[in-house]
Amino acid sequence: MKKATKFAIAVATIALVAGCASGDEAIEEGAVQTDSAGVYSPPPPPPAMMAERAAMAVPPVIVPMEADSERYDGEEVSPVKRVADEPVSTFAVDVDTGAYANTRRYLRDGRRPPKAAVRTEEFVNYFRYDYAKPQDRSTPFSVATAVAQTPWNEDTRLLRIGLQGYDLPRDQRPAANLVFLLDVSGSMNSPDKLPLLKTALKGLVDNLRDEDRVSIVVYAGAAGLALDPTNDPREIKAALDQLSAGGSTAGGAGLQLAYQTARANFIEGGVNRVIIGTDGDFNVGISDPDALVERIEKERDTGVTLSVLGFGSGNYNEALMEQIANKGNGNYSYIDSALEARKVLGEEMSSTLFTIAKDVKIQVEFNPKFVKQYRLIGYENRALREQDFDNDRVDAGEIGASHQVTALYEVVPASKTGWIGERRYDGNKAESTGSGTDMAYIKLRYKLPDGDRSTLVERAVPAAMLDRAGRAQGDFAFAAGVAAFGQYLRGDELLNGFGPRQIVSLVGPQRDFYRAEFVKLVEASAGMD
Repeated sequence: MKKATKFAIAVATIALVAGCASGDEAIEEGAVQTDSAGVYSPPPPPPAMMAERAAMAVPPVIVPMEADSERYDGEEVSPVKRVADEPVSTFAVDVDTGAYANTRRYLRDGRRPPKAAVRTEEFVNYFRYDYAKPQDRSTPFSVATAVAQTPWNEDTRLLRIGLQGYDLPRDQRPAANLVFLLDVSGSMNSPDKLPLLKTALKGLVDNLRDEDRVSIVVYAGAAGLALDPTNDPREIKAALDQLSAGGSTAGGAGLQLAYQTARANFIEGGVNRVIIGTDGDFNVGISDPDALVERIEKERDTGVTLSVLGFGSGNYNEALMEQIANKGNGNYSYIDSALEARKVLGEEMSSTLFTIAKDVKIQVEFNPKFVKQYRLIGYENRALREQDFDNDRVDAGEIGASHQVTALYEVVPASKTGWIGERRYDGNKAESTGSGTDMAYIKLRYKLPDGDRSTLVERAVPAAMLDRAGRAQGDFAFAAGVAAFGQYLRGDELLNGFGPRQIVSLVGPQRDFYRAEFVKLVEASAGMD
């Protein structure tokens, strides 16, 4: 007997047994059908049997997933400017770091962050650099400048501007009146939200002094005072341990009570601040962002500032939290781990709370004799109009004790073509060659914490720095690498394909914990969609 025929009979036997076992009608003798090659070809089952099987079919299992409703308010990458058209660039400083910590959370989860979630200046300012401290307190910060070849474009140069605030010894810090406004709504009921928030605040409590005071206001379905002002760490930690998540979010009502508590315990000459801990899900109370910002600005003008600590994922509303922290003259941080909580509320406590200069603005005027084009890397949502620089009524950024601020410009020397080609009628314009020996002139304005009038600081950047510019090394190379990574995640087309591999090579091995972690994140980002 042919092997094919034997196989067909075997298959038919199996089908017969299976049919009997399942209660199907038996296949009658002689029902085994084979084609010309002897391969078995079973007959179709009766219509009644097909209907019965369909009725018994198990539907596919659909597992419900939480919708990702995170909200970000990113700006487009800063455009290139021609010095002949716009020689002046003006922006407010930014010392927030929340965008970097939030991006780290995405990368650890194996995902690229939304482009709108990336603010390159917050990446750069997450790290410490070797800037000289101010020699005295007549000016609250020092100013440093440097120029190097751009790692991703041999025809351009990077201009780095670095500010270093003076340190404030512990015994010279003003007394602090802190009101923790904590979100205990149902949306905070996950390990990376309320439990982590309580851990973070316990770390801050350990740094309190006898003259400091802490109150706790909670909000969910209603707002309430969970702890009267005290400086007893045991009382504060016990009150934190009693908190649990549940209910809707009445952010507006909680904010009102927090400000009332801060004003009732106001310390003249001290730090009076509301610190919000939330995932940003303000869905009850003052839900209109404009009304919320207006309220925060009014309270800021009375001396009560506001900082925001962001937690969690899924419904994370960073767009609102970053905005209200800026308007409240405070800081915005994202806490993705206990280590980050310790960094923000432990190691950087003085920078977070004790302001040494407010409404800090930077203005750079480029000399067309030496610089043809430029672009500011990051700071898109901190841009100011040129006339805002001298207007003391325009709000800007704050610098805390020992804070650092770094800004990077990518510039095209006058001898290079640049990103924008020559225009047809440029020759009809009056020659704009500039004068002097400076490639750029930097001006800074700031107010003292209790001041209303700004002070001007000026610094020239010699054109010779363009000619002497070599490869970025050390701190400068690391800052450039961090900026490149931020721009890479934003899809910056002017990076010329400079990606994770090149960034890791540029920054080199790092011994500092946070810098070494950055290198690992860059390596992990390669190939992520």
